[in-house]
Amino acid sequence: MRTLTVKRKKKFTASLAKMKVYIEDPQANEITINDTPCRFLGTLKNGEEKSFEISESRAKVFVIADKLSKNFCNDFYEIPESDQDVYLSGMNIYNPAVGNPFRFDNNDSEEVEQHRKKNNKKGLIIFLAMVVAGFIIGLVIVLVRYIPREETFSNAGLTITLTSQFEEVQVSGYDITYSSEDVAVFALEESFAAYPDFADITVEEYIGLVIESNEVTGADINKSAGLTYFEYEYEDTAANEVYAYRCFAYKTEDAFWLVQFAVTDDKYDEYSSKINEWANSVEFDK
Repeated sequence: MRTLTVKRKKKFTASLAKMKVYIEDPQANEITINDTPCRFLGTLKNGEEKSFEISESRAKVFVIADKLSKNFCNDFYEIPESDQDVYLSGMNIYNPAVGNPFRFDNNDSEEVEQHRKKNNKKGLIIFLAMVVAGFIIGLVIVLVRYIPREETFSNAGLTITLTSQFEEVQVSGYDITYSSEDVAVFALEESFAAYPDFADITVEEYIGLVIESNEVTGADINKSAGLTYFEYEYEDTAANEVYAYRCFAYKTEDAFWLVQFAVTDDKYDEYSSKINEWANSVEFDK
């Protein structure tokens, strides 16, 4: 036997989610991840390090977010056959298309790169399928030209007025997610109970930390009509798409909320003013 130690570096991305560690094991198949039989080792909180006893055989180590997204929100590291202890580290990266997955450090083999590209494509297909499904349901019900109406959504203490074109969906790593045919809304709460130092900083300082920790380049903090936000673009090379994100921050009595609106760059001008209107409608329960 030998010891496997896995370190999850601390980062704002997916900071409230626990990552699950599995190891390839055909003899104790508890779950199959990308056609690989695995057994559960343990969970990792943000910034946590844990050690596990494993065999000396060659094996792949997987880190996933949950069983629902296990086949596209994952990363693996192949450890060779040896009697030497193994130390691995990594962190969650900012990529909403695949649920902000964990990525091992120093893990750039051709097999891993191809695996990540395949995961990215799977995640995007699933997300777009949810968007398309919502659109098709609307068509079936209406059967005529669809005229959207205002609709208010409430969940987890956050209320927002969007339109009837939106529906709530589940996306790993976020507290609340809504999607329409063209726009997706991702909301994440960072409580002061989990991060006590946040209680003493401003909205602008919080946004600065988000930009810095997620290594967002070329993003400036903006203020407009009482809103504080920043913008950036994300290029999905696998799908040949560019997404524009406008990210608004709000401070309540017990938390910061980051509410992000995502739209393809060709729809940015069409929805720019509407996004500000929706962001201005956000309210929180006391």
